[in-house]
Amino acid sequence: MAKANYEPYGMNFIKGPTGRFTNGRTTADFIAEYLGLPYAPPYMGSQGLEQLTGLNFASASCGILPETGYNLGKCLNLAEQVDYFERVVQQELPKHFQSPDELSNYLSKSVFIISIGSNDYINNYLHVPQYNTSTRYTPDSFAQLLVGNLSQQFQRLYQLGARKLVMFELGPIGCIPSNTRLYNPTGRCIEQLNRLTLTFNTQLAQMLRNLESTLQGSNFVLAQSYQLAYDAMINPSKYGFSDTTNPCCATWFNVPSGCVPAPGVQACPHPEDHFFWDGVHLTETVYETVASSCFNGSSFCVPKNIQELVLQ
Repeated sequence: MAKANYEPYGMNFIKGPTGRFTNGRTTADFIAEYLGLPYAPPYMGSQGLEQLTGLNFASASCGILPETGYNLGKCLNLAEQVDYFERVVQQELPKHFQSPDELSNYLSKSVFIISIGSNDYINNYLHVPQYNTSTRYTPDSFAQLLVGNLSQQFQRLYQLGARKLVMFELGPIGCIPSNTRLYNPTGRCIEQLNRLTLTFNTQLAQMLRNLESTLQGSNFVLAQSYQLAYDAMINPSKYGFSDTTNPCCATWFNVPSGCVPAPGVQACPHPEDHFFWDGVHLTETVYETVASSCFNGSSFCVPKNIQELVLQ
């Protein structure tokens, strides 16, 4: 059910609707542009590795935990995404290199961009009665569960040759329209939900520091998404937005997340003025702000930005 291969998704993207849950490019797309690379094609739709310029393993509605998002249909959880990457490293990439050392060098220079975890809250912890996770875990223990699983997959990536990894914090899920409409008719941010992601982010930062200190030659960069997103929603004019509460495109009334694919239903004429594209995801303008801040900013991505990471 979690698909974005129809209009108005992609209305501002050169390739049209492609499965990107926004009106145009994503953060990963912008970073690819800044590095002079083409947009990473989806692994499951690619016909072999004709160009060694990246692959996209992302899967809509899935998360860190294997059960997250299953109520919306089959998707690839993080472990499965790493499984496919392992297949690429072991079966596809060796065909393009003269020796294992050349392959290792290639992987060590590659940049891995990961943004995951929001669905584990939106499509799992907060999804009652389909899930009973919130009755089995406190906010702190659930964050520990997520971060522990995430750490295992990062260590797998390291063993497969990854050395430069950028991980994005979770944003304030208490401010997204799909949650404010369900839990707070006033449309204001629900701070109780925001505290869930703050708990996760705190543990995430510590985990990344621990991994970098124990995995020789590794570089883990934390993109501090929460504060930027929260500040933009509270102070929209500071970032050039006029609306940080309502989605740009019409969404379903009973499940206010995805854009409504119906004749005559149009998205707002100026998505660049909006923070939210649909009931959950952001507009291209937000993704561009995030990408540029992480690529050459001095405080958004720590302990180094992506330009510095590439030169490391």
